[in-house]
Amino acid sequence: MKISFHGAARTVTGSMHLLEVNGARILLECGLFQGKRKESYERNKNFPFDPSTLDAVLLSHAHIDHSGNLPNLVKQGYVGKITATRATTHLAKLMLRDSGHIQETDARYVNKKRAKKGLPPMEAIYTEEDAVEVANYFQSVEYDDPIEIAEGVRATFMDAGHILGSAGIALDILEDGRKYRLWFSGDIGRKDLPLLRDPVLPINADYLIMESTYGDKGHRSPNLAYEELRAIIQKTIERNGKVIIPSFAVGRTQELAVFLHRMIDRGEIPSIPVYVDSPLAINASQIFNEHPECMDAETLADVRNHGHAALDFKEITYTRSVAESKAINDYKKPAVIISASGMAEAGRILHHLRNNIGDPRNTILIVGWQAPHTLGRRLAERETDIKIFGEWFERKAEVETIGGLSAHAGREMLLEYAGAVKDQVQKIFLVHGEDRGALPLKKELEMQGFKEVIFPEKESIHEI
Repeated sequence: MKISFHGAARTVTGSMHLLEVNGARILLECGLFQGKRKESYERNKNFPFDPSTLDAVLLSHAHIDHSGNLPNLVKQGYVGKITATRATTHLAKLMLRDSGHIQETDARYVNKKRAKKGLPPMEAIYTEEDAVEVANYFQSVEYDDPIEIAEGVRATFMDAGHILGSAGIALDILEDGRKYRLWFSGDIGRKDLPLLRDPVLPINADYLIMESTYGDKGHRSPNLAYEELRAIIQKTIERNGKVIIPSFAVGRTQELAVFLHRMIDRGEIPSIPVYVDSPLAINASQIFNEHPECMDAETLADVRNHGHAALDFKEITYTRSVAESKAINDYKKPAVIISASGMAEAGRILHHLRNNIGDPRNTILIVGWQAPHTLGRRLAERETDIKIFGEWFERKAEVETIGGLSAHAGREMLLEYAGAVKDQVQKIFLVHGEDRGALPLKKELEMQGFKEVIFPEKESIHEI
C-alpha cells in the first residue's frame, strides 16, 4: 500500500489522504483548505490527482475541513461512493449546502473588487447546486458494521466521539497474501463531553494515521466548564442582564443547549429563556435529535425521563425567521442568546452584539478559541472600542471566557489513543497538526518506545 498525504499534513486543515492498494485508489477525507485567500483558492480548486481515477471515498465526519471539497471532487469527475456513518451523511448534506452558499457569496464579493480593478471574474470553487449533487453519492453505514469498499479492503467505522456521526475507520486489508489493519482516527473526541459517546480506542492496528492537533497540551475538564458556565449565567441573571454567546452552529451550540437544560432542570439556575438564533444551528440540532445512536447514556436517560428530544426543552426557542430574531431584542429580562458565527465574524450574532454590547448588565461569553484579527478575538481580549457593521461601539458589557469545551482530544487522550495499540502498531503517521502540536507528541511517543512515528510532509508518499 502507498499512502500519499495531500492535506492536513503539517497543518490542521484540508484533510485528504490517498491510499493505493490492490489496484484501487481510496481517498480518506476531502476537506477544504482554509488559509490565505489566494492559496486556499488554488489548493481547493486544483486536486493533486485526477478525481475520476478514484474508486472510493471514506469520510470520518462532516466538519468542512474534512468534507468541504467533496462538491468540487464530484464536479471534476468522481463517480464512486462516499461512505460515512448515517449521522455524518445527514449532517454533511446540510453543511455542504451551507458551504456552497458561502462559496458563491465570497465569489461575488471578490469579483466586485476585481471588476473595479479591471480584472476578470473568478469562478466559485463550487456552488450550492454542486453541493446538493453530492447527496447522490453518499453511502451510509452503521457503526461497527464492516463494509467491503474495494478488493481485499474492508472498512469498519468506530465512534470517534468528536461530533455527531464522527468515526475512526479501521481498514482490514488483504494484499499480496498479507493481512494487516490500518486505522485512521479522523478527529478524536474527548471523554465526558455532553451529548456524545466517548471515543473508541484503536483495536489491533498495525498502522495508525492519527490526528495531533493538541499534542502539546491538555484540556480543562468539561465538568469545570459546566461550573464556570453556571456561575457566569447566575451572576448575569442577578444583575438582570443577558448572556450573549457566539457559537459554532454544529457541535458547540448543541453542547451548550444540553448544559443549560441540565442547569435549569436541576434548579441550578432560574428558568429563563434560551434562544438559539442561527438557521444552520437549528437545522443541525434537529439532525442531532434524529440520531440517538450517537448519544451517550446520560443524554438517552434524559430523553427517557423527560419525554422529549435531547435538544428540546420548555425554555429553549429556535428562531428561524429574521422577524423572530429581531423580536429577541424586545425581550428585556434575563435570557441566554446563542448565535452563529463562532468567531463573531458574520451572521445574526453581530446584530445581538450591536444591540447588547453597551449595557453593563449583559455578559458576552466566549466559549472557544478565537482566530487572530476576528471580532471574537477582540472581544476575548476585552477591547473597549468595538466596530460592528462599520459602526463603533463602546463595550460596556462584561466579557467572560471559558475553556474545556474543545471537541478535540488533548495530549493525554492522544497518548492513550496510541497506547491502545502500542504492542502491535508498526508505524504511526501524525496528521491534522502543526509543528507545535505534533512535534512534542512525536517526541513523547518515541520516548515511550513506539517503533516509528512519522510527521509526513504535504505530498509525501509512504509505503507500508
